[in-house]
Amino acid sequence: MPKGPQGQKRPADTVANAIRVAKILTGEVEEDMGDSGKDKAAQALGRKGGAARRDSLSPKRRTEIARAAAAKRWNKR
Repeated sequence: MPKGPQGQKRPADTVANAIRVAKILTGEVEEDMGDSGKDKAAQALGRKGGAARRDSLSPKRRTEIARAAAAKRWNKR
């Protein structure tokens, strides 16, 4: 049986999958998302990281980083 992006089991048949989605939407069946296996504390810190970095950088430094990233994107050959 195929697995979804988080390892959950899904029907291989298109019609069976459509029926399963309909049952989840109508509330007949609970969707089992399961556990990702990642440390919850590490996930919480990871969510804070981007915002903390954004707040600690000056607007001038953020502009420099953005310009360097754009130059790197456009100069690929």
